[in-house]
Amino acid sequence: MAEGLEEARKKLDDEYGQVRRHLDKIHAALDRVDAAGPEDDLYDLLKDLEDAVKEVRNGGLIGSGAKGHKRALDNYRERKVD
Repeated sequence: MAEGLEEARKKLDDEYGQVRRHLDKIHAALDRVDAAGPEDDLYDLLKDLEDAVKEVRNGGLIGSGAKGHKRALDNYRERKVD
């Protein structure tokens, strides 16, 4: 059982690291919104921010995003209780 817990923790750490690395996309989009002036298209900038958040949360074409972390966390917690 300890081996299953160790594997679950490794997967949890991996998923967490992936999400953390992708947070740069959100920060970059937020910086563009923050730097916008009155003549910039805030609607499009906010749409880009929303898209970045959605991609990090749900994943892109090959990643699972924060959903993968949630699954790994649930799996880890389940094994930790056992």
